[in-house]
Amino acid sequence: MTHRVLVTGGAGFIGSHFVRCLLEGRYEGYENTEVTVLDLLTYAGNTANLPLDHPRLTLVKGDICDEELVRTLMPGHRQVVHFAAESHVDRSLLGPRAFVRTNVLGTQTLLEAALHCGVETFVHISTDEVYGSIETGTWDETQPLLPNSPYAASKASSDLLARAYWRTHGLDVRISRCSNNYGPRQHPEKLIPLFTTNLLSGLTVPLYGTGRQSREWLHVDDHCRAVHLVLTRGRAGEIYNVGGGTGLTNREITERLLQLCGADASRIRLVADRKGHDLRYAIDDTKIREELGYRPLKSFDTGLRETVEWYRTHEAWWRPLKETPAAPV
Repeated sequence: MTHRVLVTGGAGFIGSHFVRCLLEGRYEGYENTEVTVLDLLTYAGNTANLPLDHPRLTLVKGDICDEELVRTLMPGHRQVVHFAAESHVDRSLLGPRAFVRTNVLGTQTLLEAALHCGVETFVHISTDEVYGSIETGTWDETQPLLPNSPYAASKASSDLLARAYWRTHGLDVRISRCSNNYGPRQHPEKLIPLFTTNLLSGLTVPLYGTGRQSREWLHVDDHCRAVHLVLTRGRAGEIYNVGGGTGLTNREITERLLQLCGADASRIRLVADRKGHDLRYAIDDTKIREELGYRPLKSFDTGLRETVEWYRTHEAWWRPLKETPAAPV
């Protein structure tokens, strides 16, 4: 069977990796998948992330909030994988309206179109940040949503809308909530690529506070495999946490990057902490492991080393992104 999949945000970091995996035939049963990417190509979307000449890829530049476009584009696609989102927490503190518009209204526009166009399965990609901050232990999928940033609040809102379309209308919606992603082709506004490219450029790295915030790290390839499992084996209306199993403080991440880039602690520049900075994220992903057979394959040490090497050898990819300021919030 030839699948037709609509991938929103498919020119971004995670979405483009998922698209490339589909087109490369890396997922069983999806070797001949026809992929349509819908992406507004904002500062975070990059056509260089996609094999534009691939015969099974169609790229459409457009806004997920554009109801007419979405209603026109969606028919004929059996499945939708919804990655598109405003995702940078720092930017959400300065310009929250864009996050509410894209993450909430955009998701609702897609869900409504999927309902009316007979889409069989809709996978909504979310984040562990919707749970808030946890001092000890881990969150499972039953944890109440307590988001602390405008970004996290907009994603929590979109999660609730997605669940409502399943519960009210019977649309087969499945939600995944991942921990912090890393890997090649991530925009250099995010911690690991920002620090890596700064160090490779001979610059300092801005570490919030004392760097004691703790995050769990997940390689993008492991995340995308998990998304495919949710798409093919998940259950309607269910939520699946996706973790990488490696929890580290920002200071520990910084120290590893210094070592990999041949730099020392003199390159660390402590800066004032951001407002409402969550201290610790940690998720329990037992459910997806036991129900769907997921497990991360990429060790963090290997993944981080390979990621730094990718940025070292692909300066032509990231240099223009650092030299061209992103659109103002």
